[in-house]
Amino acid sequence: MSNYSIKDLEQLSGIKAHTLRIWEQRYSLLSPKRTDTNIRYYDDSDLKLILNVAILNANGMKISKIAAMSSENISQEIIKLTDQSMDHNDQIQALTICMIEMDEDRFEKVLSTNIIKLGFEDTILKVVYPLLNKIGILWQTGSISPAQEHFISNLIRQKLIVAIDGQVGTSYGKTFMLFLPEGELHEISLLFSSYLIKKHGHKVIYLGQSTPKQDLIAVYSMHKPDYLLTVITTSPSGDKIQGYLDFLSREFANSEIFISGLQVLDESLSIPSNVSLLTYAKEIKNILVQMEVLNV
Repeated sequence: MSNYSIKDLEQLSGIKAHTLRIWEQRYSLLSPKRTDTNIRYYDDSDLKLILNVAILNANGMKISKIAAMSSENISQEIIKLTDQSMDHNDQIQALTICMIEMDEDRFEKVLSTNIIKLGFEDTILKVVYPLLNKIGILWQTGSISPAQEHFISNLIRQKLIVAIDGQVGTSYGKTFMLFLPEGELHEISLLFSSYLIKKHGHKVIYLGQSTPKQDLIAVYSMHKPDYLLTVITTSPSGDKIQGYLDFLSREFANSEIFISGLQVLDESLSIPSNVSLLTYAKEIKNILVQMEVLNV
């Protein structure tokens, strides 16, 4: 069980700490505990309650009514609402609750419902990516545990792999080599790119996580891909980024290279001529659509 400060509850729910304190005093909505040194904290049950309250309140239910409801009735209302709602924030909050509780069955149902309503691509772009951004911030600030982050990331990863397997390859498209640099393990954006590329009729050589430089060179010499695509979220970092970009540009000079990720957003980087930076996930889809137009 995790412990949360009121600032953690604010970050997770989107409800201001001042408002939470008012609700606590006026409606006894929360029951903070205290450490041996008299510091207030909240537990998983408090967090789950506030996430549920945030969804109901955002959908027009008065806090006085919510405070009078039992936890069972609140849960029933949440399930009913998230099954019917098309609001992306509601879905993100519902998936956040699944992460906190590590509820795989509920996560599967919420995500599948979104895929049916929105389609797979829009679910990833409008629900999953904002969820992952939120989780990333919470993980960095210590508001959630690594286990919770890994739990939700692996479920999303499984969904993407199944979707990729459902795409039928073609022999007439371009060849893309997808990989993560050595030490880089954040794979979800790369998997989604693989899905989009295959859906648009191109061939993917997928090398995945933490690919050594010598393996990149060996596979490249064997297949001569038209494009390379990588995502640099954590590794390499700092002053090693420029050297890695220069390595890719030099070794794979005959291919166009697409790179995205937090580590390449540094404006001081010198970008080689055959390297293009992608600043958000939807850009790869736009590139694929443009390729189709040019080939018409």
